[in-house]
Amino acid sequence: MPLRLHNTLTRAIEEFVPEDPARVTFYTCGPTVYDDAHIGNFRSFLAADLLRRFIESPLCELRDARGGVSRGPRRVVHVMNITDVGHMTDDAEGGESGEDRMAVAGRRLMEAKKSGTLPAGVTVDPSDPYQIARFYEGRFKEDARRLGLKLALESERDPTLQPRATDHVPGMIRLTSRLIEKGFAYVVGEPGSRVVYFRVRAFPAYGRLSGNTLEKLREGEGGRISRENQSAKEHPADFLLWKEDPRHVMKWESPWGWGYPGWHVECSVMSVAGLIPGAAVGTLTRPDGQALIDLHSGGEDNIFPHHECEIAQSCGAFNADPARGTFARMWFHPRFLLVEGAKMSKSKGNFFTPRDLFARGVEPAALRLELIRTHYRGNANFTLQGLADSQRMIERWRRAAGTTPGAPDPAGAARSPAAAEFLAAFASAMHEDLNVAAAVAAVNSFVGRTEPGVADAPHALRVIDEVLGVLSLERPAESQTGIAVFVGGLAQDASVVAKLDERAAAKRAKDFAKSDAIRDELLRMGFTIKDVAGGRVEVSRA
Repeated sequence: MPLRLHNTLTRAIEEFVPEDPARVTFYTCGPTVYDDAHIGNFRSFLAADLLRRFIESPLCELRDARGGVSRGPRRVVHVMNITDVGHMTDDAEGGESGEDRMAVAGRRLMEAKKSGTLPAGVTVDPSDPYQIARFYEGRFKEDARRLGLKLALESERDPTLQPRATDHVPGMIRLTSRLIEKGFAYVVGEPGSRVVYFRVRAFPAYGRLSGNTLEKLREGEGGRISRENQSAKEHPADFLLWKEDPRHVMKWESPWGWGYPGWHVECSVMSVAGLIPGAAVGTLTRPDGQALIDLHSGGEDNIFPHHECEIAQSCGAFNADPARGTFARMWFHPRFLLVEGAKMSKSKGNFFTPRDLFARGVEPAALRLELIRTHYRGNANFTLQGLADSQRMIERWRRAAGTTPGAPDPAGAARSPAAAEFLAAFASAMHEDLNVAAAVAAVNSFVGRTEPGVADAPHALRVIDEVLGVLSLERPAESQTGIAVFVGGLAQDASVVAKLDERAAAKRAKDFAKSDAIRDELLRMGFTIKDVAGGRVEVSRA
């Protein structure tokens, strides 16, 4: 049952066939570090992490180019860019309009500095775009590590896996020069205001990914194209590769003057640098329309214009037959995240970053599970009730997996028929376009049917957790009193402790009706309780 995925390029579910099933190359469009990434961003990043983890798993089978089947484990080389330049407030035109987002971030940080609302210990200079970028990059990586993104953990040892756009501007200049030489780009304007555009009519396949073909792209359609920037273009859909602008907050010298790169061009350069050993942007050529990388992911908002433009410029630069090129063999796009049924908005009070939720006591494991357990091609609806449900699932899985204090090490445990059946069901669901809902249902069924103390249940659950990535995440320190153990990130609550003392007294007096009534009262207050060893009570969210 080889892995099948929905390919945005073909709009069909098809077998994923990498160039080399022992070394899969994967590029993910990463954050623009002018603000904290929100949970909608992380839904996309975590979906890519889930896919990467499953491909690496011994449970995953891939079809190879000869038609055979390759079984994991295998290596996935995963690269995610850090966008710290060239991203404008009006990014629909690839960085041609609006204001540099770093300048916007600088004003926001300056206001926070004046009002005293900057986090303790932060010394970032709001006038320095590099310091702004490093500040938000560090916060993103911290959140990503807490949520178990393997890429974020690996990049601590190998920073090339999370390259910064500012470190690759020379490559962007070389790529732009090559596109000009091959007739895919042109320069307009006089010295001091020169602009380099990609010539979309030189790439007939433009629009294949998004459906926004040249025939459909007319001036102003969908707000993507403005009249202001049309006069110098050969076609309204031509997009920015380089803009000369000595006033820009971040700028570099180029053959077209001091300026900055367009947003789209960075990923073509950084994917090649990170995933194709020894490749040089100025000379790399692939025969015919052969793909350069195996997988490319990003949120659905990246499909157009960003990924459409990536395909055009990458195939134009690197393929001997650009019109047949696809850049990546498989295009993977998770959909948007709603919060309590509505689009996230700060004005609506439903806008969350991971660190917002961590500060409220939410466990990283619960947040990760809540963000991945809805199919990536559906609009997930994030709710606080769903988060509480995910927390309860995590607690059940931990008990079954033996990750509670004092549990035995399951290494080397034998695999029973029940465990083998469970692993097969989990793998079957994941092979079919990452049906994580069915995979989680298989976990819950197995945990529900497994008798406490079965030797290989922990082993089986740890195998699947290499894919789901929740049981190994940090757990907030338990907050304990003489009678209560608060879990799931809960802080001590004096009113709960008082109720538990009252309940213990009722149980000693054999007044079980009162004991049950107190349990029900705690449930109405939003807490569930579980008696554990030593006469203590475990308290978690309802």
